[in-house]
Amino acid sequence: METKYIKYNFEKSLERLDNIIEESDNNFEEVNYIPSRDKLTFTNGYYVNVSSLFVDIRDSSSLTNSHKRPTLAKIYRSYISEVVAILNGDSNCVEINIVGDCVSGIFKTPLQSDIIKLADNASKINTLIKILNCKLSKKNITPIKIGIGMCYGRALMIKAGYKGSEINEIVWMGNVVNNASKLGNIANNQINNPIVISNSIYNNLNKKIKGFYTYNYSYKCYEGNTVWIDMNQWYNDNCK
Repeated sequence: METKYIKYNFEKSLERLDNIIEESDNNFEEVNYIPSRDKLTFTNGYYVNVSSLFVDIRDSSSLTNSHKRPTLAKIYRSYISEVVAILNGDSNCVEINIVGDCVSGIFKTPLQSDIIKLADNASKINTLIKILNCKLSKKNITPIKIGIGMCYGRALMIKAGYKGSEINEIVWMGNVVNNASKLGNIANNQINNPIVISNSIYNNLNKKIKGFYTYNYSYKCYEGNTVWIDMNQWYNDNCK
């Protein structure tokens, strides 16, 4: 978002701080649905149950050491573009964020079928990276490794930013977001498999999909390396 210049005023800053800190706790409602963004103000918020998915590149610093900037741009654009396409293709996805080489999404998942759909997204992303690496290798470009983390739980949805400046974002806070980020960080890192999910996600999968995941006693989560069959067939036909 392009910023609008507003000269900083210390007295106004003090006033805003006091207004925010003195907000009533009653302004933060517990709801069983994700409210529309236009219901959010700078003084309210909503507690909701959601699922969070994080995708992050492993050891991205090695890429900057191996390739020049135009090549790096191609790697990051292709990775981010298609991960976003997969997340955006899920009608339950309500928020997508890109921070550096991390892509994350927030999903409404009130039903078991919604959690299964989320797990399908992870399988698609995992297979997508196999295909991307196949294409990169043909151009003598270093393949990438990613970690995917998923969690289900309670989050606080708020509008945050600088009131009056038109600079604002919807922020999702809580363990569900933090845990998904942590699980994504250990996937394909401390844990060998690229997909790591919380107990809350695993418990909402069906028996067939549960069979693709194993419990990691060290980190108290489940790990897997699932693929999307149709996409993986393309990989087998074109990259083997």
